[in-house]
Amino acid sequence: MENGLKKQYGLLMAICMVVGTVVGSGVFFKAQAILQKTNGDMPLGILAWIIGGAVMIFCVLAFCVMAQRYEKVNGLVDYAEATIGSKYGYMMGWFATTIYMPAMTSVLAWLTARYFFTFVVSVNPDFKLGGDPVTGSETFLLAGFILICVFAVNTLSSKLAGKLQISATFIKFIPLLLMAVVGTIYGLTHNIAGEPTAILTSNFATSAGDVSPLFGAVVATAFAYEGWILATSINSEIKDSKKNLPIALVVGGIIIIAIYLFYYIGVAGGAPVQTLMNEGTASAFTTVFGNVLGNILNLFVAVSCLGTLNGLLIGTIRGMYSLSVRNMGPKVDLMKQVDPASGMPSNSCIVGLVIVAAWLVYFYGANLAPTLWFGKFSFDSSELPIITIYALYIPMFIKFMIKEKELPAVKRFVLPALGVIGSGFMVIAAIYSHGYQPYIAAKENGEFSCPVLFYLIVFAVIMAIGALVMKPKKKA
Repeated sequence: MENGLKKQYGLLMAICMVVGTVVGSGVFFKAQAILQKTNGDMPLGILAWIIGGAVMIFCVLAFCVMAQRYEKVNGLVDYAEATIGSKYGYMMGWFATTIYMPAMTSVLAWLTARYFFTFVVSVNPDFKLGGDPVTGSETFLLAGFILICVFAVNTLSSKLAGKLQISATFIKFIPLLLMAVVGTIYGLTHNIAGEPTAILTSNFATSAGDVSPLFGAVVATAFAYEGWILATSINSEIKDSKKNLPIALVVGGIIIIAIYLFYYIGVAGGAPVQTLMNEGTASAFTTVFGNVLGNILNLFVAVSCLGTLNGLLIGTIRGMYSLSVRNMGPKVDLMKQVDPASGMPSNSCIVGLVIVAAWLVYFYGANLAPTLWFGKFSFDSSELPIITIYALYIPMFIKFMIKEKELPAVKRFVLPALGVIGSGFMVIAAIYSHGYQPYIAAKENGEFSCPVLFYLIVFAVIMAIGALVMKPKKKA
């Protein structure tokens, strides 16, 4: 596969791209979830962030070897194709196009709307919503409107979309770094209304014998840590990539873990435990920085979510096009078409928007609606699709160990094995926290509930459709 891209990025730029790709809205969203899953247990939450980060580093190291081995190959689909074959590469691409990327993108649309309304309500308490800013129907409708607007920006002006992405990347670090430093100091020196902040709270001794809070919290970190795999696509554009890409991925991964840990500690020091668990991390900003600066930082969080949404949508709307250029997938000729005026694959973009919109409806109906719309088929689409991609990594790592006989033992066996261990841990933790626990709880009430099982049914149906349309029909 020939590649005409220039070697234009140095080590510093590569590290910035890795960090910028990963750090986004997930840490704002999942900090609250981790506090809830650990019941406000600070040491257990920190341990979850560390384990989730270690899994990311394990997989990063394994993919570093692939990036060195396949210098002219870019992106997850191509690594899957290089290790296992074209059919597996296609199915990986189909999964990313129909489940993985659109599910994450839909959650980001909701998060952007959620934090925008949180900002509005905090600035103007008299502003009335029909429901809660987190679960209300207004938030759902605003999420759809934001999604359409970002789609329009991407399809009509790629330059404007690029400027939005760059601006949001810088803005996202402002609340993270400020809360990490100031929130930690605040938490160590204050006792809010006589109630200890999370930074001073620990139930670790009582929960040490039960792995379920830890497993659930680790799975929650997956959303925040996800996105690093997209950074491997710049391999062919990095100067001395055999040396610099592995360094960039590892150093970038360590920086990400450090930022998340300190932000989590800072947020936990900014408000009482129960407040954070009920209202989310936005309450910490106004407590620590006051109403004016705190509300400005909450607006920055919304912009950060918007930037992450924009980045994910850029990849999502190109999904069908990326399959069609391999002459695979549905309506290849139609999906290949590129609009001469915008330079965008318009048909692929429209299909991508429809898929994201469908996942947005599902996410709201399955997780936020007062009465779940999909009954037993309601599962957390912000976590399970991400865990699925870890499961899909495993055969790639194993096949790499079998195939690459010329590599030294560390690169051939040790690093891919770490990837298998990390990915396997994530899968087991997800099955336990999303499958086993709900099943046991429902069984005690004489019912049946296993979200993982019903997710796998949906996954199997969508992947079966992908297999049916893998090869386009030959013209008579």
